[in-house]
Amino acid sequence: MAGSSWDHKDEVSCNGGPLAGVRVLDLSAYIAGPYGCSLLADQGAEVIKIEPPWGDNLRNYPSTLRGDSRAFLGVNRGKSGVVLDLKSPVGIQALLSLVETADVLVHNFRPAVPSRLGIDYDTLKARNPRLIYCALTGYGESGPLKNSAGYDQVLQTMTGICTFQGAPSEPAIVYGSVVDYYASALVAGSVASALYQRERTQLGQYIGVSLLGAALAMQSARFIWADGEDRNVWRDMRSGGITGLHPTREGSLYLSANTPHFWNALCELTGLDEMGKNERYDSVKKRAEHEDEIVPVLRRALQAYTAVEWKEIFADRVPCAPVQPIEDMFDDPQVISQDLIKTYTHPTVGRYRGLTRPVHFKEYTGPAPAAAPALGQHTDQIFREIGWSEQELEELRAASELARERKV
Repeated sequence: MAGSSWDHKDEVSCNGGPLAGVRVLDLSAYIAGPYGCSLLADQGAEVIKIEPPWGDNLRNYPSTLRGDSRAFLGVNRGKSGVVLDLKSPVGIQALLSLVETADVLVHNFRPAVPSRLGIDYDTLKARNPRLIYCALTGYGESGPLKNSAGYDQVLQTMTGICTFQGAPSEPAIVYGSVVDYYASALVAGSVASALYQRERTQLGQYIGVSLLGAALAMQSARFIWADGEDRNVWRDMRSGGITGLHPTREGSLYLSANTPHFWNALCELTGLDEMGKNERYDSVKKRAEHEDEIVPVLRRALQAYTAVEWKEIFADRVPCAPVQPIEDMFDDPQVISQDLIKTYTHPTVGRYRGLTRPVHFKEYTGPAPAAAPALGQHTDQIFREIGWSEQELEELRAASELARERKV
């Protein structure tokens, strides 16, 4: 609870994860903010997802599941669910009551919105000086785009990711919301650092994370432009066609053979020993220069076996993987050995399997995450715990229902 020191949470932390005893209010929607909060929940924090009466829009995304969307379930594990209409006086009062009990608040409103709602950092800091306030935006909080809506693929397109994924004349989107997920890691990491600093200063602070910053940070190895280089400088990250996807007798196989050890093993196991001994190909740079010579020879050799058979042949001597669908991961021996899959029970979806904690702490791991919450599933429970009366709860429900009806 806010206002207490972690010194008083040692017993809780020993029975829970590293962030046990930390309460996080998640006002964010879509992927980046919500998944950042799930990463905090994975570490033992109590995360309360606060949604408008019509729910996080991610719940409405296309899905073959009945009762909720696959995307929502995937990025909101381990949370409690509360519904508040932040445009109503009782909804704002409810949020302020929770803020007084919280350690962290995360939102992804555009910069102009929090002050309009009365939940900007200065306002909430006055109520809870120890609050860590994390604002996730599309483009940051200054500049001509500060109040523009930012989305993963918009930022990919803007920052060059699409150009590198395809080619300057044939750009391509990277599917899987990679910018969002990287931003979520920045959210979780920065919040944890701010909590650590708070133990020394006893004060909270403001954190700003943006999708723009995340998209550029993902490209740190390319985002270098030396004096004297022209605008069209090639940015050095292609290692040649050897590292990449290749067709086999059946299926495609990804190979990575950049080090001398892996390159020599690849040539030996494919019967291309002479190519492995050729000094013209004895570095990554040289192989990139001569890929038009090497790749056709390699691909002819790979026709001898299927992708799965090559995986067995290469074993741990050549990093590789057959192309396969994500469904195969649910029964993959390596995934199972790492305890990365958990069976969840959801009020409307029923039983489903999904990811559990992706990070493992040897000590104080805490309980396994719970399923993502149904809309407003824990509203009454949480507000009863902080002392709200039944009459106050009824007013809160009525305001939410009225807002839902207006939205419909």
